[in-house]
Amino acid sequence: MTTEAGLLLVDKPAEATSHDIILRVRRRLGVRRIGHTGTLDPFATGLLLSLVGSFTRLADLYHGLPKSYDATMVLGRETDTDDLTGRTVSEDAGWRELDTEAIRASFAAREGVGRQVPPSYSARHAGGERAYALARRGERPALEAREVTIQEIAVTDIDLPRVRFRASVSTGTYVRALARDIGRDLGPGAHLAALRRTAIGPFGVDDATSPDAAREAVAEASIAWRPEVAALPWLRRRELNDEERDEIRYGRSVERGDVLPPSRSTPDSPDGSTNPVALCASDELFAVAEERDGRLYPKKVFAA
Repeated sequence: MTTEAGLLLVDKPAEATSHDIILRVRRRLGVRRIGHTGTLDPFATGLLLSLVGSFTRLADLYHGLPKSYDATMVLGRETDTDDLTGRTVSEDAGWRELDTEAIRASFAAREGVGRQVPPSYSARHAGGERAYALARRGERPALEAREVTIQEIAVTDIDLPRVRFRASVSTGTYVRALARDIGRDLGPGAHLAALRRTAIGPFGVDDATSPDAAREAVAEASIAWRPEVAALPWLRRRELNDEERDEIRYGRSVERGDVLPPSRSTPDSPDGSTNPVALCASDELFAVAEERDGRLYPKKVFAA
């Protein structure tokens, strides 16, 4: 791989789509191949992982990482989008009667494994179409509940009708649907008013750069730029010798050998038997392999 391949941590501003941000970063870096690993709604801010160059081939490794958010919900009003951008569908002043203990208990009850119906305005498929396309035509998408995991959720401030909270969730979890459901648990309903993604797996927004400073971040090798194996800290690592590099280069497997533990783990990292292995030559990422029967089989090879 080259220095033009890696992971860039970007702090997405509000009022821009994730696609807009990727186009902006592409122009700043002057590269053709670039993508991201998880959309943020236009009103939301925070961490967007941008894959640059050949690293776009590794997008699937990032999709399963857990995500953390700071959020604000407003009790007493539901919308058709489950957030502040939508049309009001119900209002209830019952939030005035709620006490803080009941609110905190409702949040705590959501922690763990559960099921969640995605928002009507989401990219999930319903009847062969995107749910948002149906919703925009005034139809109600028939979306099935999906299993999600709320690893942590806690109220950080209550100033009724606003409730601020933080949450760490599995991939595929909609925080606006979480706010909707907690509002219904409490009675008066709710919608999401603010959302900031603070972390994805081992990466935090405090290390991110603005989209307009992408070129400087890469040129100066700032902490926002993670080339090569630095972009995969949750994977196990295996150093290759010269002979093994030739084997991997031609798609052949090598013995498992001395596989090192990850430098950083995530709350739901797979165990060692299923977690991929980064095959390296010093700090250069040679390939990503899977382990089977005591051998490492290359799945994606980057070495020429």
